[in-house]
Amino acid sequence: MISFSTYSKDFNEYLQIEKNASPYTVKYYLQDIETFFLFLQQESIHDLEMIDQRIVRVFLTQLYNQQLSRRSVSRKISSLRSFFRFLERELIVTMNPFINVTLPKASKPIPGFLYMEELEKLFEINDLTDPLGQRDQAILEILYATGIRVSECQKLTLGNIDFSIGTILVSGKGRKERYIPFGSFAEKALNTYIQDGRQKLLHKSNIETECVFLNSRGKPLTDRGIRLILKKMVEKAALTVHVHPHKLRHTFATHMLNEGADLRTVQEMLGHENLSSTQVYTHVTKDHLRKIYLNSHPRAND
Repeated sequence: MISFSTYSKDFNEYLQIEKNASPYTVKYYLQDIETFFLFLQQESIHDLEMIDQRIVRVFLTQLYNQQLSRRSVSRKISSLRSFFRFLERELIVTMNPFINVTLPKASKPIPGFLYMEELEKLFEINDLTDPLGQRDQAILEILYATGIRVSECQKLTLGNIDFSIGTILVSGKGRKERYIPFGSFAEKALNTYIQDGRQKLLHKSNIETECVFLNSRGKPLTDRGIRLILKKMVEKAALTVHVHPHKLRHTFATHMLNEGADLRTVQEMLGHENLSSTQVYTHVTKDHLRKIYLNSHPRAND
């Protein structure tokens, strides 16, 4: 009987160390592969070399019968393709049965974003005389100013911030680095927090850390901590919309495009490998473009 536990430790290390995958990616990849191994047991397949196109088709049929979304099926195929690529490299299998499987075309939902009135309410709720209030304001400003992911925000160090030219150096997916500019509001919030609030928080822990954002005990914030901070800000602002860090990323991209930024520039700042990932935001701005057209074109209205 073949068991995923035989390979899980090595594959886990491969994802974390060599692929620099996020904890969420690792978690779901391992879950997806474990699901596949349960399927193999049900089908009485005891040798990885027995897995061929027919077995793969049966597995995919089961997934579709469970009425999983195309996005979920695509992720499982990607997980298994990576897993068998790893097994090939380790000379455990001689072929990757998922290499030629076509990913189902996922419908891309239009990303949600915040209007300026909603943003203004968030920007006004923090107590800027309090260390935690200063920190929360700096987090909010930098997420909206740069469109970085919450994991990238959590990893920011003091050395990543260059106040002289107003940029941050971000380590993104796959250890790819990029520079992103930030404006005067983010600069002021960061400066206030780093010079005042962060120093006070640091005294509580007596540890040395270059991490920019600290928790109430003076230790580096986690991804989850940043999400909870934003959740509390939304509650204080009495907003009825659901706001998560990624929505601020969507908002950054949408507002940039609405104000005339080109797709390539936004792609670079978001750290998207493919332009198609950035193009999803153009759907959000179509109403805005139509308003400009109707107001500007001589023959748009009779």
